[in-house]
Amino acid sequence: MLTSLHIENIAVIRSADLELYRGFSALTGETGAGKSMIVDSINLLLGNRTSREIIRSGEESATVSAVFEELSDDAVMHIREMGFAIEDASVMLSRTITADGRSQTRLNGRIITQTMQKEIARLLISIQGQSDSQSLLQKSRHRELLDAYGTSGEALGNYVTAYEELKKCRRELQALSQDSAEKLRLSEMLKYQIEDIDSMKLKNGEEEVLQKERDRLSNLERINKQTGTICRLLRDSEKGNAYDVIRRAETLLASLDGLVDNTDDLCQRLSDAASEIEDVAETVRSYMDDDREDPTARIDRIEGRLEGIAKLKRKYGADVAAVLAFRADAAARLEALETSDERLAKLQKEVKALTKTAEKHAAILRQKRCDAAKEIVSQVTESLAFLDMPKVRFEISIVPTALGEHGGDDIEFLIATNPGEPLLPLSKIASGGELSRIMLALRSVLNDHDGVDTVIFDEIDTGVSGKTSRKIGIKLGETAKGGTQVICVTHSAQIASLADNHYRITKQERDGRAETDVHLLGEDARVDEIARILGSIHPTEAQRNAAREMIEEYR
Repeated sequence: MLTSLHIENIAVIRSADLELYRGFSALTGETGAGKSMIVDSINLLLGNRTSREIIRSGEESATVSAVFEELSDDAVMHIREMGFAIEDASVMLSRTITADGRSQTRLNGRIITQTMQKEIARLLISIQGQSDSQSLLQKSRHRELLDAYGTSGEALGNYVTAYEELKKCRRELQALSQDSAEKLRLSEMLKYQIEDIDSMKLKNGEEEVLQKERDRLSNLERINKQTGTICRLLRDSEKGNAYDVIRRAETLLASLDGLVDNTDDLCQRLSDAASEIEDVAETVRSYMDDDREDPTARIDRIEGRLEGIAKLKRKYGADVAAVLAFRADAAARLEALETSDERLAKLQKEVKALTKTAEKHAAILRQKRCDAAKEIVSQVTESLAFLDMPKVRFEISIVPTALGEHGGDDIEFLIATNPGEPLLPLSKIASGGELSRIMLALRSVLNDHDGVDTVIFDEIDTGVSGKTSRKIGIKLGETAKGGTQVICVTHSAQIASLADNHYRITKQERDGRAETDVHLLGEDARVDEIARILGSIHPTEAQRNAAREMIEEYR
């Protein structure tokens, strides 16, 4: 969820910091106070295009940064797959734009591309009412949401397994069905690749051994010098070495037997120490290279071998194991080509059988999707009616198509906002307020399956009555109780009074310039703000009581 937001030099906002909490939060304020700038600032984090005119007059740059905590497992997994280390399931996303038109975005301090920014932001936050920032409007997500809602995991898994087997068989059949000239070309290419790899006689782990030997030879002079010194100190020096010193001490100690205690034990310990020193010296001596061959020549041979391995890696795989795996695959493909006629007839039968199996699993999956679609349509229709949109028709189109990665269905959410109008894709809804209410109805049903933890509703109260606004507020609260962090920019007292957290946005004049402030309201200030929204310039006690009753009604 979004836990903090820092905005600097965005239009009338010189500097603002918001601490945000789980649940339902409402942002209210006079028209022109800067509520839209809050949403515009978050839009910058989503990677949306903006104009340099958004930068506060007289400033060279503007910055928006946000901290997201308690990320979902899905979001953490996707961000880690993009190469980012995440600790405590939290990230900081920031974007700076400059007056000369440049833009820079960072995730946890690391610069990222706009494409990465959009992908990451999509996992974290969604602004309802703006079609370019909502995953629920993307047709590619409709199939995922439907399957997640319908718990079609097992049926989908069975289908995917069958389809992958069919794909593999089709690929092999396609390869065998090529004309004779193409088969000859492919056969020659595979033979060349196999011979190219075999010529090096690769062994797993060889590259690491060669690199280690190269490093040893590169430091041979130092190794020989220092190991020689060590051996002389331990055993080889005739002028005195550790071994001889300890043996002499052992002899002297033995001569004191009967005169002092424990001489046998002490002599044994000295003998053990001498033996250990002799063993260490022998081991160190083995590190010395007495090969008469020039180390440079040996290094050259190793470098040549490593370069040969590197060439194979550039052609066939990231490491020796991958190159050998490529060779095994090439050999299998070559064998298949050489026995293609018999294999061709067999594969044709296998493709027919596997197609029937995949079609059977696709039909089972389609039925589960149809059952889930009926439930979703029923619940969304009920939510739309509750939000005073009883004439809106919502349908989930499931059209059989050719078998693909996720089944044999083309799936799309469709809507008709007025009686007699045709069903259209959700993205074709023009009205921002209307779109927000429809998205609220959808999210109230699919809340557990969309994967976005923070949802911002903008313009959701546009053109609706006080009664409808109250229902919108109730539905927003229900959505928040389902685990989603809900933030709503609103002009409606009926909505704001239902929020768990209420922020007031005000515009002040400082040093002759307008500035926007954002404050989390306490109980008394919140009552005054609800009374103001209801139309009170200087709220009376009766007006405050009415505002207080509105706040307390659904607590």
